[in-house]
Amino acid sequence: MSAHIETSREGQSLSPALEARDIRKSLPLGGESLDILKGISFQIGRGEFTAIIGPSGSGKSTLLGIIAGLDEPTSGKVFLDGTDITFLSESRMARIRNQKLGMVFQAYNLIPTLTAQENVEAPLYVGVHPGSPSARAKELLALVGLQHRLDHRPNQLSGGEQQRVAIARALAAAPAIVIADEPTGNLDQSNGQNILDLIRRLRDETGTTFVIATHDPTVAAAAERALHIVDGLLASDTAAAMAPPPPALMAEGSVR
Repeated sequence: MSAHIETSREGQSLSPALEARDIRKSLPLGGESLDILKGISFQIGRGEFTAIIGPSGSGKSTLLGIIAGLDEPTSGKVFLDGTDITFLSESRMARIRNQKLGMVFQAYNLIPTLTAQENVEAPLYVGVHPGSPSARAKELLALVGLQHRLDHRPNQLSGGEQQRVAIARALAAAPAIVIADEPTGNLDQSNGQNILDLIRRLRDETGTTFVIATHDPTVAAAAERALHIVDGLLASDTAAAMAPPPPALMAEGSVR
């Protein structure tokens, strides 16, 4: 496992944005147990842009749900921004998500009756957040190039524009980390590349940690680092643009 420990200006050690420690997940199957994740450990440092890549059935989606606090492991621990989120109550986990975690989904998951600005504002009306939700939403929509679409509803936006709104919404509460599940999966190649370019730019400009899950080696190559999941194990941890995925992923990863 690669070590990604940072230090503050005072020289003190900072916790990673995300850490998984020996994550295992098993499900009952008849009278036996089906092992989905078989002991996965990694750290993701603050400000990293990392891809989690694996074919269907690899355990990638299960791992993503666990690190996002949407599912619990059978054993192991997950630390988000230094907080152990592994077995929190749903109410406490909801507060953590609202404050520390932004989510982006393949299907955008925008509220159809709200405008782009209102969708971005929505997370800021839950919990306590500084400043004006309206001003924050306008700032973020300008950051993703949609300052001219503030009053448009999702059905008035293209797929690429909807995903930009979803990314702006994920950043609304200034989270420690944004997790994106197949963020380009519903987009054509050109719009998909635009979203990946946007994520890189936002990481550079905001310092937010981004983690994307994908089955596509081309998408994973846009990140600085790739965690390759094969058969419930971390098969490799590489600089995404410098090393190809394992042969098993090359063979299976292009199938949607």
